[in-house]
Amino acid sequence: MGRLVFLFASSFLLMVAATTVSAAIVEHSFNVMDSTLIHFPLESQAGSRLCNRHVITAANGRLPGPSIRAREGDTLIIHVFNKSPYNLTIHWHGIHQMLSAWADGPDMITQCPIRPGNKYTYKFKIIKQEGTFWWHSHTSTLRATLYGAIIIRPRAGSSYPFPKPYREVPILLGEWWNGNVVDMANQALAHGTGPNISDAYTINGWPGDLYPCSQNQMYKLKVKQGKTYLLRITNAAVDNNLFYKIANHKMIVVAIDARYTNPYVTDVLVVASGQTID
Repeated sequence: MGRLVFLFASSFLLMVAATTVSAAIVEHSFNVMDSTLIHFPLESQAGSRLCNRHVITAANGRLPGPSIRAREGDTLIIHVFNKSPYNLTIHWHGIHQMLSAWADGPDMITQCPIRPGNKYTYKFKIIKQEGTFWWHSHTSTLRATLYGAIIIRPRAGSSYPFPKPYREVPILLGEWWNGNVVDMANQALAHGTGPNISDAYTINGWPGDLYPCSQNQMYKLKVKQGKTYLLRITNAAVDNNLFYKIANHKMIVVAIDARYTNPYVTDVLVVASGQTID
C-alpha cells in the first residue's frame, strides 16, 4: 500500500509540475496620458492626422495601444498608470473573468474608476480561452483612442485546429476625430443630440489615402507570395459595423469572437462593433 501511495503522489506531483511549466505570468505597464503620438515611422508625422496635429489620450503614446500576447493558462498582470486628466478603467473584451470579476473593468460596476494621478493593477488568468480579444477603456468615449489587441495562443504543446500560419498580424479597425472625443461626448449630452460622426476610419491607427493629407499615412503589410497569414481582425470603432476586404483576394475565416468555426471562404467580412474575426 505504501508503494501505491508513493507512486500516486509522484504522479500527482509530476502532473502539477507539468501544468505549472506550461503557464506563465505576462506583465505589462500602460502609461495613459494626453500626448501627441510617438509610435510613427516618420518623426514628422507624429501626432498628425487629416492635416491636423492634436493631443489624444493614449497608452504608451501609441494608437492603437500595446498588444498583449499570451497563451491559454497564462496569468496577465497589467499595471495602469493614469496620467491623463480623466477618470478611466480598462476592460478586457471577451475574456471570461473566472473568479476575477473585479478585474473586468466596467466603470462603476466592477470597480471605481482610476482617478487622475492614480494607478491600478489588473490581474487575471486566461482559462480555457484562446483566440483574438481586445482591451479598451470603459469610461466615457475614451475607448475611441485607448484600445489595443489581446492575442491568446494555444497552451504550449498544443496547436491550432488549422495549419500553422507563416505570420500572425493584428488588424484593428478604428475611428479618428479631429477634436477631443470627451468634449464631443459631453457636448452631445448637454444638447441631447448624438455625437459627431468620426472624420475618418482607420486601420491600425492610420486613415489611408482616401482622406486629406493622408497619402503617406496608411497601414501597409508586406507579405511573401505563397505564404499564409493569420489576420486577427478587430472592429474597435465606437458604434459602427465595418466591411473588410482585400482587393483581388479571398479569405478563409477560421474563428469568430475567439471561437473556432468550420472554415469557410469569402471575399468580404462584415465586422460588428467590438467583434473579432480571424
